[in-house]
Amino acid sequence: LTGENCAPLLEVLWARLPVGDPLYDPELLTVHPTRYLAAERIREKLLIATHAELPFTTAVVLDSYGEDDRGLVKIHASILVDRASQKRILVGHRGSMIKRIGTAARLDLERFLERRVFLDLRVRLAPRWRENKRLLAEMERELLSDLST
Repeated sequence: LTGENCAPLLEVLWARLPVGDPLYDPELLTVHPTRYLAAERIREKLLIATHAELPFTTAVVLDSYGEDDRGLVKIHASILVDRASQKRILVGHRGSMIKRIGTAARLDLERFLERRVFLDLRVRLAPRWRENKRLLAEMERELLSDLST
């Protein structure tokens, strides 16, 4: 509980671990697909912008993700919320909050993807979306299909 003797314990544990081949290429950044990372980066920006107002009550679903012939990445995403009051928080006065979130997310995605990004964000009211088995299964299918490509 206090952390006392943790360092010596870790030394003993590290010394006893067997040496083996790495499970992943050391150059591999992540096993998650780019679409998943894009959605998570958007969600990160909305949680930063709203602080503790919307913890765990939002999800980001990518409606479409593609690249045009000029190399511009086009992302259309929906932010799911449980209640109308949460939607008002995310949209903000005259769209100020969603614009702030979108700008921060777009700039982050452009750095991450190393190309220009068009980002269209929509806030969608989906009451009790976390209890909607069909929606959750659809989100899981999308992630798994991305992992297999």
